[in-house]
Amino acid sequence: MKKFKPANKIQDLQYFGEFGGVNPSISDSSTYTFLSAKTMFDTFEGNADGCYLYSRHTSPSNLYLGEALAEMEGTETANVTGSGMGAITPVLLQLCNSGDHVVSSRTIYGGTYAFLKNFTPKLNIETSFVDITKLDVVEASIKKNTKILYCESVSNPLLEVADIKALAALAKKYNLKLVVDNTFSPLSITPVQLGADVVIHSLTKFINGSSDTVGGVVCGTQQFIDDLRNVNDGACMLLGSTMDSLRASSILKNMRTLHIRMKQHSKNATFLANRFEADGLKTVYPGLKSHPSHELFKSMMNEEYGFGGMLTIDVGSLDKANELMELMQNKNLGYLAVSLGFYKTLFSAPGTSTSSEISEEEQEEMGLTDGLIRFSIGLDNDIERTYQIMKECMQEVGVLELVS
Repeated sequence: MKKFKPANKIQDLQYFGEFGGVNPSISDSSTYTFLSAKTMFDTFEGNADGCYLYSRHTSPSNLYLGEALAEMEGTETANVTGSGMGAITPVLLQLCNSGDHVVSSRTIYGGTYAFLKNFTPKLNIETSFVDITKLDVVEASIKKNTKILYCESVSNPLLEVADIKALAALAKKYNLKLVVDNTFSPLSITPVQLGADVVIHSLTKFINGSSDTVGGVVCGTQQFIDDLRNVNDGACMLLGSTMDSLRASSILKNMRTLHIRMKQHSKNATFLANRFEADGLKTVYPGLKSHPSHELFKSMMNEEYGFGGMLTIDVGSLDKANELMELMQNKNLGYLAVSLGFYKTLFSAPGTSTSSEISEEEQEEMGLTDGLIRFSIGLDNDIERTYQIMKECMQEVGVLELVS
């Protein structure tokens, strides 16, 4: 099989602005005019290609961005949304009816977990949360009314790696849809090439890369995206998870440097993970041979983009984690902030932030400890210098012993 080159696919797209601009013109309109009433009718019915109806449905700017993201993920098309959750929730609701069942990874983004755990039961949709790395457990959880297998390529925040090929085989065996959130590993992993049916991203993170925009995308078949946009029963259309055209234009421009940024994020994270582990810190990073799914990640990855920019260390207690993060921020090593994919390193204690929706008992069961710090490693040019200052901080707060 010919090797998939996601950055080449993005690069090969060519857009000109209305007056010859090197960036496409922004469609700064909420509604669009028609030359005939019949064309308006046909557009409402979904039978008029190239005609725009209303920006909640889509817009030229959103279609440009969606096309670029579909090319990156190797899908027929894509629909951009106003947030990552604005992509996740319509997909789940489009694929499930009342009385249906979802099998989901237990370590997923806290907002997704809360939606499946607390909200969808109101609609009589139930979810079994499982260890996605144990395929026998996943298969045993599938019921007659199961419709979706849901996972993250690299899980938030524990960095578990999903065996997408094996999960795709299970989904095919039981006639399910495999939905994969690929937010942590854009370019590094291409889930559709491994058998996934639908791929989701929070564009807020690595893809945009500047922490100034919230956005999401659903990548899939033309039929599924048409279903999401359907004016009568499409979850994206009816729930209104619309991206603004100005934001779509901004993200599209930032996508042009994604391949450069992901290489640097991965390079820096690999360097720090190796140093932290050598110092005796409990470090989790898919690029480390000690990671239980290191070889699995290698078998799935687009090698030139590395193992991603996310790593965790465990410093033993929440107090110690908070003390270290505050000191690192004071030393301008990064920011004590949620989210990821920024040019500066971001760090947080996920048990009390991005995964706080998960109960303490469930956190303990899955191995999410109070002392866990999640790092989104930035684009530092001199990562050796960054490491040395981080090490000094760790010694100062007693996470590492001071060696004379």
